[in-house]
Amino acid sequence: MPTIYKEILIDARPEQVWDAVRDVGAVHRRLVPGYTEDTLMNGYERTLLLPKGGKVRELIVSMDEKERRMAYAVIEGGMPLLHHHASFQVTPHGNTCSKLLWITDFLPEDFYTEIQARVNRGAEVMKATIEAEVNGGIQ
Repeated sequence: MPTIYKEILIDARPEQVWDAVRDVGAVHRRLVPGYTEDTLMNGYERTLLLPKGGKVRELIVSMDEKERRMAYAVIEGGMPLLHHHASFQVTPHGNTCSKLLWITDFLPEDFYTEIQARVNRGAEVMKATIEAEVNGGIQ
């Protein structure tokens, strides 16, 4: 099973980054605006509404406040995945910055290139969005 590890260095304190990551119902505002237009929550299930009418259904698997870790799994989306599980974990990086580690496991491995590209672009958008929020640009 392929695994993608993405480390994102963010110019924000860990508690600020964690606050955005743990807000699982606000992905469209706090993590990847433009990638998602809205986020709907139904218990542990999250549905991301995408531009052009697409949607992704996810299951929020774990939320660990102490470790600042959130895990989720895609249960329905545009790609015919056999399995998808991912997690975010926030740790300090230096005195005022954070590292957001995004780990994604999936099958089949044929989607590696596409998922890697999505993770890379998503990481750029998350970094910019969180940093803008911390600096007062997004509410």
